[in-house]
Amino acid sequence: MAYSFILGVSLFSSSSNANNTLAYATVQQQQPSKISGTITDGIGPVPGVTIAVKGKSLTVISDYKGEYVIEASPTDILVFSFMGFKTVEVSISSQKIVNVELKEDATALQEVKINAGYYSVKEKERTGSIAKITSKDIETQPVTNVLAAMQGRMAGVNITQQTGTGGSNFSIQIRGLNSLRKDGNAPLYIIDGVPYSSESIGYGITSTNMPGPTSPLNNINPADIESIDVLKDADATAIYGSRGSNGVVLVSTKKGKKGKTKFSGALSQGTGKVVRYMKMLNTEQYLAMRAEAFANDGITTYPDDAYDINGTWDKNRYTDWQKELIGGTAQITNINASVSGGSDLTQFLISTNYSKETTVFPGNFAYKKANVRLNVNHESEDKKFRINFTGGYTLQGNNQPSTDLTTEASLLAPNAPALYDEAGNLNWENNSFNNPLRNLNGLFKSKTYDLVANTLLSYSLIKNTEVKVNLGYTDLNHGESSTFPSTIYNPAFSFGSDMSYIFYNTTARQSWIIEPQLNWKASLRDIKTDILIGSTFQQQNNKLQAFQGSGFTSNSLIYNPAAASTTQVMAHNESVYKYHSLFGRINLNWKEKYIMNLTGRRDGSSRFGPGNNFAWFGAVGFAWIFSIEDFFKDNNILSSGKLRTSYGTTGSDQIGNYQFLNSYSPANAYYQGVIGLQPTRLYNANFGWETNKKLEIAIETGFFDDRLFFTAALYRNRSSDQLVGIPLPGTTGFASLQSNLDATVENRGLELTIRTVNLQTKDFSWISSLNFSTAKNKLISFPHLEESTYSNKYVIGQPLNIQKVYQYNGIDPQTGMYSFEDVNGDGKITALEDKQTIKDLNPSYFGGVHNQFKYKRWNLDFLFQFVKQKNFNTAAMIAVPGTKFNQQIAVLDHWQQPGDASTTQIYTSGANQAAVQALYNYVASDGVILDASYVRLKNIALSFDFPNKWFPSMNCKARLESQNLLTITSFKGSDPESTSIGFTPPLRVITAGLQFNF
Repeated sequence: MAYSFILGVSLFSSSSNANNTLAYATVQQQQPSKISGTITDGIGPVPGVTIAVKGKSLTVISDYKGEYVIEASPTDILVFSFMGFKTVEVSISSQKIVNVELKEDATALQEVKINAGYYSVKEKERTGSIAKITSKDIETQPVTNVLAAMQGRMAGVNITQQTGTGGSNFSIQIRGLNSLRKDGNAPLYIIDGVPYSSESIGYGITSTNMPGPTSPLNNINPADIESIDVLKDADATAIYGSRGSNGVVLVSTKKGKKGKTKFSGALSQGTGKVVRYMKMLNTEQYLAMRAEAFANDGITTYPDDAYDINGTWDKNRYTDWQKELIGGTAQITNINASVSGGSDLTQFLISTNYSKETTVFPGNFAYKKANVRLNVNHESEDKKFRINFTGGYTLQGNNQPSTDLTTEASLLAPNAPALYDEAGNLNWENNSFNNPLRNLNGLFKSKTYDLVANTLLSYSLIKNTEVKVNLGYTDLNHGESSTFPSTIYNPAFSFGSDMSYIFYNTTARQSWIIEPQLNWKASLRDIKTDILIGSTFQQQNNKLQAFQGSGFTSNSLIYNPAAASTTQVMAHNESVYKYHSLFGRINLNWKEKYIMNLTGRRDGSSRFGPGNNFAWFGAVGFAWIFSIEDFFKDNNILSSGKLRTSYGTTGSDQIGNYQFLNSYSPANAYYQGVIGLQPTRLYNANFGWETNKKLEIAIETGFFDDRLFFTAALYRNRSSDQLVGIPLPGTTGFASLQSNLDATVENRGLELTIRTVNLQTKDFSWISSLNFSTAKNKLISFPHLEESTYSNKYVIGQPLNIQKVYQYNGIDPQTGMYSFEDVNGDGKITALEDKQTIKDLNPSYFGGVHNQFKYKRWNLDFLFQFVKQKNFNTAAMIAVPGTKFNQQIAVLDHWQQPGDASTTQIYTSGANQAAVQALYNYVASDGVILDASYVRLKNIALSFDFPNKWFPSMNCKARLESQNLLTITSFKGSDPESTSIGFTPPLRVITAGLQFNF
């Protein structure tokens, strides 16, 4: 018994110890330990991957080597997620090292968060029309302006570059022209939550010649951009009310991410050149034209000033002046650097950029830009309070000739003398030659200082309820000048500095915005609710001053206004714009497949009279995700499908300040030694909002796990209550009364996008995308149009962007001169009665085809842009064939004798006034409006990721990028894209560079 008892105790004791040992081991297994590993995509490391412990709030980010370290228990599951790749889940068990290879995910697009401004939404759940590009699309393009990065990549967004000069402007239209006013069609730009004015910061006289109006969006460094979202329909834009009438462009810059401190840098160097020249006459052809012109005019003895043909200039000399004057090579340098990192609670990013672009003109001219940007994110330990600060400061400097040389390059006689004499001075060839390089003595200079800052504060009051406030501030100071010193004239004229003059402009613009918001989210069984309410308080102060100075004691003092003998103030404007609104959104999501989005806004603007300051705008959007219905569950083809529609109204107050008030301006006359005042505008208390009613229906479908994704959208926008001047009789003393014109403009269109994953293996992938847009703009109504001053500009039933021109009937075979339709049959060709032919200059359709190839460490990315359109050919700027100006070779097909069928009229030296007038009429006819369609290899980029063993301490990538590499077109001018005749066309840019991070 005793033995048994002892044995029993011993057995009991052993059992207890075993249990304790097992319990201890279990506790040990559940204790967190450090798990590490490397994440790759089968080719190289993937930085920026989020690694989370499933069911817990603990997350880390992989570093530039793709490495990570996280604390987790053996029973935990690690979740690896990264945009564009399939999410991977790994059970830890006893592993201490977990390496993961991510696979690209074609269906990831549906989970992408779309920035809709005041809120974000998943791609698959959005009810509005929103186009998006990301930093991956932008970083392959050697551009300095964000608008250039968007060209050809977004359906419904038409962007054209004005000139090829550094710092020049771009024009953008989102779903057509809504306003009769040319300056009333700009979209709203939002940079990190801060509205940024789209108004040009230049002044007409100082920036007309070179390089055109300065684009305000030059201030953003494309390398700093995380994404650009364009809001197009009413559902997407109505929450911005009046400001979203012409669409909204949301620019989001990069933010800091938690993880080890990371340094990133990029350096690129390249060149830019004009690649399309007009085909001009050589010396032999040119002199034959001139001789025939004088013979036609009955002139046998050449005039003394006909230097090109009377023997003064060498008849055997030939110079291709286009290559001589605009055939140089622009040098392009771009340097980017950034430092980022942070803890779980605080992250930061500091970036800086320097870029320089010289010109294709002779001489030392350049556009320079430098900027610095800071982003800081902080979150409290209890996850309730968050603060985000983003600030960027940019300095731009532009130094260009005050006159573009492109026109002279195409018109100068091919046997004109050399530019320099034997001593190296400008050659004036015994006063017979107006040397084009004289224009390089006149300069366009500009300096721009620009600050954009934003702070977003948020706090979670209670569960699912968040209060936040958005604070923004912008400060822009811009100065520009155009000089025309006496040295631009032939020294034989003996002009001194008393003939020098300067145009100068300064622009200052400051704005602030405060937007408190309250957001509440809740779920009630199958319905998810998201409610947002907020308010906007905004003010913008504007100041512009432009003056002309002339008559200087010395050209070295031309930039000193005090040295001018005559100073004239051409413009002095100070204004304050105040804006206040209330906005809200209600989003209802039933069973993840029926979604309704209600947005509304009540706007108040200081630009309208009492009683009309405020107006309501709103929209409703519906979406039905039909692919998750029961009858689609078992199919193997359709992977996603959504029908959506929206309708609503937005508005516009883009009319300038104080337009409804009586206003006066200084007169040009003195009374008793004092400058008088003259009335310039009549009071109109009824002046109110322009409205735009938008309707859209769209379908979005994905097939074969979204490897084929297709979107089609039909829209109709109608803009009414146009903010233009109503013409008044001359007896009133005013040309017009600023009012709401009862005219309606309609835009209809179809937008298609297709994305296909053509091939996807471990080592190779090929992804394609296509966007296609066709649109029709039409003036629906305009009361009493025929009696108004707009009768020669607009036609009911026709687009706004039309030209009323003469109808060209070809060359009269008997007289050899251009002939035109005499509409009223009075035997004369006059503008008022005979300009009745209408030519539509809007694009018929446009779009882009984008392809991405990836093979192991190689990446190839290229975009073809296409546009179907008509435009003025270079005949719109040519001189009379036969005069002392060069011509395109097309003039060789000319009339010489009765009965000839040709495309160019009889040559004349200028003595045949009938032929001269016929040429002027021809330039104002449909004969010069020809097909300007084109297909352009807009962008191509090739990159190579270096293996880690080459640079163990960093990731390194080599890039070769090009812009405007190839253009296929029948257009006879220098470039079919640019509508600025006589200005440098967009350049072909090729750059090479290195990108690295460690």
